[in-house]
Amino acid sequence: MNKKDIEYKILELKNEYLQVQDNLEKLEYVKGNLAPLQKRLTEMEEELRSLNQMLSKA
Repeated sequence: MNKKDIEYKILELKNEYLQVQDNLEKLEYVKGNLAPLQKRLTEMEEELRSLNQMLSKA
């Protein structure tokens, strides 16, 4: 991946993160099952960390 691709992927992930976080808050309000969304947030955080490392080396 080149620098532009990495930056675009980071932007996509940040947007998705915000959406998942919003959904998590809504589910929390209605006492829904939070585990899948919490797991997805953790996965995205790991992916963002990895992409940021790749970006710093690019």
